[in-house]
Amino acid sequence: MKLITLGAVLCGVSAIPLAADAALPHSPDAVLDALPAYGGDDLELTATTTSTRFRLWSPEADSVRVMIYPTDRNSKPERVIGMKRDTAGTWTAELNSGLYGKFYTFAINYRGAWLNETPGIWAKAVGTNGERAAIIDFSDTNPEGWADDRGPSLAAITDAVIYEMHHRDFSVDPSSGIVHKGKFLALTENGTHNPSGLATGIDHLKELGVTHVHILPSYDYNSVDEANLQANTYNWGYDPWNYNAPEGSYSTDPANPAARVREMKRMVKALHDAGIGVVMDVVYNHTANNDDSNFSLTAPGYFYRHNPDGSYSDASGCGNETASDRKMMHDYIVNSAAYWAKEYHIDGFRFDLMAIHDIETMNDVVSRLHEINPDIFVYGEGWTAGASPLAADRRALKENVAKMNGVAVFSDDIRDAVKGHYSDASDRGFATGKMGNEETVKIGIVASTAHPQVDYSKGNNSKFAYASAPTQIINYVSCHDDLSLTDKLAVSMPESTEEERQRAARLAQTIVFTSQGTPFMFAGEEVFRDKKGVHNSYKSPDSINAIDWELKTRNASQFDYYRELIALRKAHPAFRMTKADEIARNLKFEDTRNTPLLIDYTLNGRAMGDEWHTIRVAFNGSDEPRSIKVPKGEWIVVADDGNLRADGLLDSEGRVRSSRGGNVTVAPRSALILARPATKTK
Repeated sequence: MKLITLGAVLCGVSAIPLAADAALPHSPDAVLDALPAYGGDDLELTATTTSTRFRLWSPEADSVRVMIYPTDRNSKPERVIGMKRDTAGTWTAELNSGLYGKFYTFAINYRGAWLNETPGIWAKAVGTNGERAAIIDFSDTNPEGWADDRGPSLAAITDAVIYEMHHRDFSVDPSSGIVHKGKFLALTENGTHNPSGLATGIDHLKELGVTHVHILPSYDYNSVDEANLQANTYNWGYDPWNYNAPEGSYSTDPANPAARVREMKRMVKALHDAGIGVVMDVVYNHTANNDDSNFSLTAPGYFYRHNPDGSYSDASGCGNETASDRKMMHDYIVNSAAYWAKEYHIDGFRFDLMAIHDIETMNDVVSRLHEINPDIFVYGEGWTAGASPLAADRRALKENVAKMNGVAVFSDDIRDAVKGHYSDASDRGFATGKMGNEETVKIGIVASTAHPQVDYSKGNNSKFAYASAPTQIINYVSCHDDLSLTDKLAVSMPESTEEERQRAARLAQTIVFTSQGTPFMFAGEEVFRDKKGVHNSYKSPDSINAIDWELKTRNASQFDYYRELIALRKAHPAFRMTKADEIARNLKFEDTRNTPLLIDYTLNGRAMGDEWHTIRVAFNGSDEPRSIKVPKGEWIVVADDGNLRADGLLDSEGRVRSSRGGNVTVAPRSALILARPATKTK
């Protein structure tokens, strides 16, 4: 069983402090910094049908051995092989025989004592609970057609529509109609539907129109006992165990190392076949355990940052933080991401607490990934959960995103301004009638880039234009963290009806999806999914986290609105500019300073090659109608009074509605979108 030894609720692991005298000793940071680095690509296993080679990087070990096992657990080693000291801090052992089907662990003798066994930090296949690494032939895990498998190709990240989901949430409820509930294979099933006959699973994703699914951690994590899956233990997975092997609880057979690899690849291919890319949530910033982590059992102290007294620094809020600024940790992050991109055809990476990493590492990650596939994109949380010894000017903070080429950060500006601050459940935002957030919403609309009409001194979270391009910004109002949008609205609008809250949700998401930058949404919100008011549901049961797919029937109009909103964005490049100067030139705000809770702007679609030469967008966050002055002419009504249709709303006779301009009303708590197509000439 995986043992949880240290962490915090934030990370989904229980906080069990170690005794003061139990800490594993390690060398001072200056000594660790000076240890030799190994640059080869053969850590820790190279296997063929006729030979097996091991190479472990453990520069301060006194001796090292590798154990060969017949099974993934409950067996004694068949062989114990002493490893020889080799170049650049590595130890090697070689056998002139193939060992496919066997398992192995390493153990190092450090300062006169043998440490616990470990599968090492580069285990790419593991057995139950990831305790032993496995020797498999990866070519046997490739699904049919894998050599030709490709994800979607995008001109820029701003063309993406990202859908964040958890394996269990998405498929485990009986209403999903999915056979492989909570498994990788759930996303390979076509033709699934809820009891009312509406599409679920991968068919739902296609119908909705998203371009990428961002799946919560899928690597082997710590908190679910894979030997006791009938317990139905739930966790988000932000407690890393083996970074380079898939999580066993999402496999149909956790004891079979090849099964979890094969099934994850089948999931990726099925999504690719549906035209949907896969974003992997990676958590290189901390480990589930401290002294008993695979990092510590391989090279004590090296992979972590420390306080002056030698204790673990904790910018992750989970008991430790990794040291990306140290050579072998830097290389590990870069090479691990590259491995997932090559072996599993992953299309994007979301970095948890990315600001714990240094800027150089993130730039090198992007450079390496783009060598593999130029369409891969990278984004992350541009903040930490606590103080770090790493200097602020070196951290991958949102404020430093302009220093990172090809990296995007989440916009907490638009998130908190639109729905209310995340830390106060009762706080309202622009979409729920709170005045004073207008300028911060505008910061979100221009994707935190410099704009002559945006006053950053009035920003709630940011006081300067930190993004040099809209491709560096991910816009969202909710994700797995904190209250879902549905729950947030229920708490902050306690006297409202569900219809009123759905209307506020539509306004909030319309702001996100029509803003410059890249839109990101939380799975199930298109059917008004909630989490029963649970703020931090990292280990809550399925009764809290699972999506009830009958909501798609009950809230059909909400789903239709989201689907049309996504179609609108995908059809019009005016919403998807890629350069800051394009936004500054082609997005003009109207003067609404004397009208609170109103934002009104015009997009020059002609300059972006849009078939709509002019697009007028107005948001009314109040519960009273507002009036705007629109130039006279023929306008298509795209969104009005809580309704939206990508090709234009229809009147009672089935014709596209039009407006002649002039004084136009923006209905309470809703978006108004008008479009003027190109003038037809004979």
